[in-house]
Amino acid sequence: MMKVKEVLVFGFLILFFLKDNRLNAQSKALDDGVLRILAIGNSFSEDAIEQNLYELAKAGKKKIVIGNLYIGGAPLSLHVSNAKEDKPAYRYRKINLDGQMSEKANERLSEALIDEAWDYISFQQASPLSGDYDSYAKDLPLLYDYVTKHVIFPETQYILHQTWAYQNGSSHEGFVRYNRSQENMYKAIAHTSEEVFNWGSFSLLVPSGTAVQNARSSFIGDHFTRDGYHLNLNYGRFVAACAWYESLFHENVMNNSFLPLKVTYVEGEIAREAAHRAVESPYAVTVLEDFQLMY
Repeated sequence: MMKVKEVLVFGFLILFFLKDNRLNAQSKALDDGVLRILAIGNSFSEDAIEQNLYELAKAGKKKIVIGNLYIGGAPLSLHVSNAKEDKPAYRYRKINLDGQMSEKANERLSEALIDEAWDYISFQQASPLSGDYDSYAKDLPLLYDYVTKHVIFPETQYILHQTWAYQNGSSHEGFVRYNRSQENMYKAIAHTSEEVFNWGSFSLLVPSGTAVQNARSSFIGDHFTRDGYHLNLNYGRFVAACAWYESLFHENVMNNSFLPLKVTYVEGEIAREAAHRAVESPYAVTVLEDFQLMY
């Protein structure tokens, strides 16, 4: 009898080889100098990509279009249900080439998938389940199968977005799953994201979770959220955006000149280094030795 993980690996291998056969055509439909990304997400994708990522790309002389299919708190299971029923359930936000954001209510997943020639589509789990391997195993293959069958071009690639652990003391009910320990939650997220990335047909892992955890090792400490789980609107969100930038463009974000207006120079340096080290080592914390308190 095959174990659940073996079945999942086998299923994803079949999907991978089917997709690989489609790629043999190697059309240049997506090779137009514009990077287009779509997140199937929730408020954690909102925190990560709706602010700062466009500006980082612009500073790096990159052209980007950013889409986010938003439902607050949405787990993978809800996205699967919406896909099966073709439900007009999303607030679809899009940042265009000029950096202008639009929002369309009551959007369907099927419609957003064909709205642009997406280079990348990202998947993420709801934050309480982000360290729960079984929750990915149950729903991610179903959602992945739906998405790959509905995109315009076979060249579209896929991202696993690793989200972050809650702040210690967070009142979020999902924190109980990790004994209200940030360390436990981060370790579960890191381990789960590594396992899922290894059996999934993903081109990129964006390690926002490790980037935030790295940043917490600085003198700023455990102050990267605004409510115990959503990122601080300034330097917290900047950390995640930096992780996305370096992952997408394969360029060291420490060399990027963009700094949000309300982020100090030192906070910006911490954010960039935390993200860079996370891309280098996505499943373990790198202590930021240069940003410790001096006594």
